[in-house]
Amino acid sequence: MSFAVIQTGGKQYKVSTSEILKIERLNDKVGTTVEFKNVLFLNDDQNTEIGNPTIKGAKVEATILKNNKNRTVLVFKKRRRKNSRKKYGHRQQVSLIQITKIFSKDGKIIADSELTKKISKQQIKKTLPENTKKTIKSIKNKPVISKKK
Repeated sequence: MSFAVIQTGGKQYKVSTSEILKIERLNDKVGTTVEFKNVLFLNDDQNTEIGNPTIKGAKVEATILKNNKNRTVLVFKKRRRKNSRKKYGHRQQVSLIQITKIFSKDGKIIADSELTKKISKQQIKKTLPENTKKTIKSIKNKPVISKKK
């Protein structure tokens, strides 16, 4: 399984294709494609690349699903014996993104969300032989009889 480690908003995220992340707010409209060029680490099925500090030419593409606010964090400050209290909340602005493609430093596509969906359906069909599918169907149709002693 291929993945990448990217840096955005002062944080690092381990991402793979078709994964949905909650990151710091991006100033783009919903539905646009965003490129992250601060790729720190790339892992393919055969190769592993480590950046120094980043991998030049590598990038990760994502689409913005939603721009909204995170849950409320309550902040309560109290100074004892002074009758001084302060309570307020903070809602951090976040963006929901979905990773679509991961590119290597050569510009080749390492992972694509559309390809992974097709491969996973094909792998499911290949893992179960035909005779096991028939036995599973026959087991489902038979009533369960329990013997009590």
